[in-house]
This record gives sequence, structure tokens and C-alpha cells, in this order.
Amino acid sequence: MAKRAHEEKIDFIISEALKKSKITNPKSQLDFIAVTQGPGLAVSLEVGIKKAKELAKLYGKKLISVNHLEGHIYSSFVQNSQGKPPRDFDFPYLALIISGGHTELVKFTGHLQYEVIGETIDDAAGEALDKAAKLLGLGYPGGPVIEKLADLAGNIDVYKFPRPMLKSQDLNFSFSGLKTSFYYFLKKNPRSVEKIADLASSFQEAVFDTVVKKTDKAIRFTGINRLVVGGGVIANLYLRKKFRELVKKHGGKVLFPPFKYLTGDNAAMIGVAASYKAEKGIFVKDIEKLDRIPRMQL
Repeated sequence: MAKRAHEEKIDFIISEALKKSKITNPKSQLDFIAVTQGPGLAVSLEVGIKKAKELAKLYGKKLISVNHLEGHIYSSFVQNSQGKPPRDFDFPYLALIISGGHTELVKFTGHLQYEVIGETIDDAAGEALDKAAKLLGLGYPGGPVIEKLADLAGNIDVYKFPRPMLKSQDLNFSFSGLKTSFYYFLKKNPRSVEKIADLASSFQEAVFDTVVKKTDKAIRFTGINRLVVGGGVIANLYLRKKFRELVKKHGGKVLFPPFKYLTGDNAAMIGVAASYKAEKGIFVKDIEKLDRIPRMQL
């Protein structure tokens, strides 16, 4: 279904992108073609790569493959055609990717220079929020609904859920146990759903408290107090506030992607990462051999 949906819409999306960008002659107005190689759903990646190859040949352009995760790292530096919001690079950064599929801490020491120093050993933070929403009958995606409920009248202290791996000596994350804990809590306390705002707030706090405290540990471990955060979960205003408080404590700063580029994965963040690859002359050597890597690592 995903593959069919991608195939049905990709030509329309490209056409709209060119139209909105006022590009009437791609062959002369475009410099390169960039595409996500992974990680992601294999069949969806396949559609994008196939179309990118087709366009590269059609317009005679070099092809750039981009890691989905580096796209999230660069998403905080996406600007519009007027150069807003203003963004200057001031390396090094500590990058946090927090989405439905990924939770990673990365040292971002220069353009295209990454060192993963912490990652989830099982489920991602966004996946935990989605699972909690599903258990509460709130649908998908769960993060935005959980946030709205928590904002209504939720009390973060009503229910106590675990903060996984905070006592570990490393910077890794784990959220499967937290999901399991929430499942059994609801099973043993079915009437607790009557206080759904408190449940949502308490569970969200467990996820966010874990992520923020691990990031705090990473700042102290690396000595880097400049933070960039990417991924759909950071659309949450409460989480943004917690990260602002964190970097203020360390005398640093934090950058978030513009809200326009937080509603889902997008081409803008891939384009920004690709532009720095183009500057360094990093292109696909053999277009025909380019293939999807569903579990691609940074």
C-alpha cells in the first residue's frame, strides 16, 4: 500500500515542487538531484530512488544520496528563499534526533562529520508516545494527541512511570520497558482512563524526562553546550521548553527546525544536507548501482 501510494503521488509532488519554486526549465535551473537512500521503509525508499535516477538521467545531473538521519540533523538549518530564520554554523554541536523511528545522540563536529554517542537499544521515543496513544484509543500519530491532552489539565505527578536507563553509564536509550509498564498499568487500573489527561501528561513526562536527562548527561560528557534537535517529536512545545531550560543551565543554546518542516519527513532537510555534499564533491559514482538501505546508519 505504501509503495502504491508513493508511486501514485510522486510525479504530482515533483510537479508541485517545481511549480512553487518557479522552476520552468529544470535542466538549466537545477544543479543536482538528491535522494534519501535510507533508513526507512524499503518499498518507499525504492520509489524515491527510482524516480531520482530517472530525473538525473533526464536532466543530465549528478545524483547525491543522503542519509535520512543526517537530514534530521540539518533540519534546524533549513531556510526560506529570504534566508530566514537566520542560521550560522558554530561547530561543534550535540545533535539529538527524536522521532517515531529514531532516538539518537550525535556529536556533530563539522559538515558531514558525525559520531553517534547514544542511541535507542529497542524502541524510539516517538514510538512509545504512539503506543501509549493507541492503548488509550486515541489513534495515530499519538504524539500530538498526547500533547493536547497533557496541555488541557494534565498533572505530571499523578502517575509514576519508569525513567529507563537513567542510571546506566552510557548515553543509550530504551523505551520498550516503559511501553510495557504503561500497558500493564492500564490493565490493572482500567478506571484510570477516566483521568486520561493525567495519564497522558504523566506518560509524556516519563518519556521527555528520560530524553532530557540523557541529553544533560551527554552535554556534561562531551562539554558541548550547543544543541540541535530534529525529528517530529520536537514539534512538542513543552519539550522545546524543557530543552531551552536545559541549555540555559549549561550556558549554551538550542536550535529547532522551523515548524513548517516538522510535520513529517521532508525534502527540504534532505536538500540542505545534500548541498554540503555537493560542495565537497560527494556524488553517486554509479547511478545504476545506487540502492536502498532500509537500516542505514550514520
